[in-house]
Amino acid sequence: MNKFNLRVSYRDTDQMGTVYYANYLVFFERGRSEFMREAGFTYRQMEELGLFFPVMHAECNYFSPAKYDDLLTIETSISELKNASVVFAYKIKCADKLIADGKTKHPLVNRSFKPIRIPQDLKTLLEKYINANE
Repeated sequence: MNKFNLRVSYRDTDQMGTVYYANYLVFFERGRSEFMREAGFTYRQMEELGLFFPVMHAECNYFSPAKYDDLLTIETSISELKNASVVFAYKIKCADKLIADGKTKHPLVNRSFKPIRIPQDLKTLLEKYINANE
């Protein structure tokens, strides 16, 4: 699991002063990027090899609103790893209070957006993070 801290900026909020609902997906993406960096295989490295993890499914459950200037912790792990896809799981917390959670599913594709098998070295790297510390 990777933990990433993020301070809510004014631009993240809506007229009610809470984080706009769609921004949680942006927070998931930032957590996923930091997760991959910590795992040792950044998105930049993937793209240089012609590998991409587009989102094919996203879900988010909201429990409590986050507000301007809150310090959030985005926890990212892998809940499922198959031969050609991965499911990332997220928890967003504020001072240990669960604000939101969710999942995103990503097929691995090449530059032509053709689904391909996850290379064994990448799969081996990701396997150690499946459901880690959940």
